[in-house]
Amino acid sequence: MQNKKPIYLDHGASTPVHPQVMAAMLPHWTENYGNSSSTHEYGRLAHRALEQSRQTIASLLHAQSDEIIFTGCGSESDNLAVRGIMWAARQNGRGNHLIISAIEHSAVLNTAVQLRDIHGFDLTILPVDPYGLIDTAQLEAAIRPDTALISIMAANNEVGAMQPIVEIGRVARGHGVLFHTDAIQAIAVRRWNLAEIPIDLMSIAPHKFYGPKGFGILYARDGIELISPLTGGGQENGRRAGTANVPYAVGAAKAMQLAMDKLDEHNAHYRHLRDRLIDGLLAAFPDDCILTGHPTERLPHNASFAFRSISGNDLLMHLDVAGVAASSGSACKSGDPKPSRVLEAMGLGAEWTKGGLRLTVGAQNTDADIDYFLAIMPGILQKMRQLAG
Repeated sequence: MQNKKPIYLDHGASTPVHPQVMAAMLPHWTENYGNSSSTHEYGRLAHRALEQSRQTIASLLHAQSDEIIFTGCGSESDNLAVRGIMWAARQNGRGNHLIISAIEHSAVLNTAVQLRDIHGFDLTILPVDPYGLIDTAQLEAAIRPDTALISIMAANNEVGAMQPIVEIGRVARGHGVLFHTDAIQAIAVRRWNLAEIPIDLMSIAPHKFYGPKGFGILYARDGIELISPLTGGGQENGRRAGTANVPYAVGAAKAMQLAMDKLDEHNAHYRHLRDRLIDGLLAAFPDDCILTGHPTERLPHNASFAFRSISGNDLLMHLDVAGVAASSGSACKSGDPKPSRVLEAMGLGAEWTKGGLRLTVGAQNTDADIDYFLAIMPGILQKMRQLAG
């Protein structure tokens, strides 16, 4: 079965830039190209565009504009939140202990482990249940008098499980502990009122919702002190040095505005396609395929699976040849032949943990795309079994 055009089912890794986002960014490369820190007219125009973008994003999140920090990517936002809070806590004598989950994105996990192993901070890594969710009772039991930060992602990038972040935030606030969430996968699938939701810091990356790559956003509630790992000219109120990326800030603001405007329409479209993928694969391979992540508390665009005794990387190669782009999990991990640490943390055995498949649908996907994918999968799995002997 031949497909005339490639099918992209990897929107959890990155999305195409929306034409309106491209149009919004263009003048800030070709006309309004000044440095936003300069005092002349070109600089003032750039600064105005930067601050208008910051205000747009803040308004969409029900936050204050000075609570929005622009960074170079989502991973940098995670790093700034985790490292910045812990360094400030130590400096001010407010604590030495950090809590994360076992399935955090590597930008949080590796940063936390580095803080423990190199800088001497104490770290608690919470387990997750078979659906990838933490137990808030275990979280509360892990809090100590010197706990400075809890960092739990809003939705897992690999299996799509959505954590009970409001409940987590309430637990944190009840103990006077700051709460950071990596919302990079979840930001564009729900509405956020940060004036009411008990979140103190939140990481965002616009390339997950039809904005530009190489740009990140960190929300940090007013009054929170961060010590920045990146020093220099004092931009972003001293919290992130470096020349401001005005075009990408403009693009991020436009992308977020479009995402919120189309949120309900997009979510309905995503759920329809996601559920067709889930129902189709589980029906086709009842003994060799399982759904990973929570069956209902999951991202609307994420369908994730594990295949028994199959190499996820080999499966991706066969899909690519057939014209389908997918992922074995996080885009940061694709190509890594090791078992998925997320699937291991969820308790899956060795026969499953190398066979992860993440399918993440987008606005341009159609029922025909799903039909094609479901039609080619039996042949691909049969071929892989034959090659494996």
